[in-house]
Amino acid sequence: MTTYDIQELMVPASSGDAAGGDFADSLEIMAASEAEAYATDELHQTAAELLPFWQDLANPRRLFGVKIDGVLVARGVYDWLVDETTTAYVRVDVLVDFRRRGIGTALLDHLEALAHADGRNKLITYAASKDAAGERLDSPTGFGSLPLANADVRFLLGHGFTLEQVERGSRLPLPRDAEDLRARFAAASARAGDDYAVHHWLGGTPQRWLADMAMLQTRMSTDAPSAGLEEPEDVYTVERVVDNEQKQSTSRELLTAVVEHVPSGHLVGYTTLSLPLGEPRPVFQDDTLVLREHRGHRLGMLLKVANIAYLEAERPGHPSIVTWNAEENRFMLDVNEAVGFEPMGYEGAWKKLL
Repeated sequence: MTTYDIQELMVPASSGDAAGGDFADSLEIMAASEAEAYATDELHQTAAELLPFWQDLANPRRLFGVKIDGVLVARGVYDWLVDETTTAYVRVDVLVDFRRRGIGTALLDHLEALAHADGRNKLITYAASKDAAGERLDSPTGFGSLPLANADVRFLLGHGFTLEQVERGSRLPLPRDAEDLRARFAAASARAGDDYAVHHWLGGTPQRWLADMAMLQTRMSTDAPSAGLEEPEDVYTVERVVDNEQKQSTSRELLTAVVEHVPSGHLVGYTTLSLPLGEPRPVFQDDTLVLREHRGHRLGMLLKVANIAYLEAERPGHPSIVTWNAEENRFMLDVNEAVGFEPMGYEGAWKKLL
């Protein structure tokens, strides 16, 4: 059996150092995996755009790679939450021409050994899975399935992972009809009533809403459907919100819509769009959340169309918005489908207990 030298790769300290080198090469390997699974290159982001996610002190990440003849051909990612002690998140990507040589297994074994050494007993991974004919592996949630013959599915099953959830990637072509957005906003506003008000901003969160946004982003980790993954709470503080927004501002711009519960004066929902600075490339729909206790008032639709209209008014010219949702999250998928999002592809959310 061939053995491989697994190297820990350096993560750049600043966006100016992100281009070129092993870090950028590792992201190109990830991009190739996603382009293969989703049959599009619209998901590609630059190293400078992705670097801020590697600099979140509350969610540290380590990067590993395998080189053949000096060329990086595979990468492994290991990350965790500093306030949680049981779960590690892992990911392995191997260039298509270097698969079935044991490289992915070597990387996954290395990541699992790190989890053991850290005293963590659960691994979670997300793997995009291209559509294919044949027998399917059903999600235990009863929503969604993956092609059983796919290499990613066989690989994870063979290494002791269980499928817990299927997520749908969706794409919204732009521009949208402005009159349709106004009509949907008006209908959702009428359903919500006077107890709820929409606000939005471009860039960093205003001081007035920072504490509420920290609460909402924390609740995103517990209120969104996670099936049998039993995702740990990911705690956000005001300082973490500000730090993450500042880091992202060097390469991407955030457009945020929020809904205020007027009687209490607090935010109860939000949605964020992330777009590349000065470039007409696809927009990423980041989090969308309405607190459980305020659902049933069409606030999800209200937020979604408000932010799409805000994007079209403030930053027109992007070709699409892309987003991901759990297949069992029918409420949000119903909202997306009504607005015009179409399925783009699927990924599995997998768990392994050590």
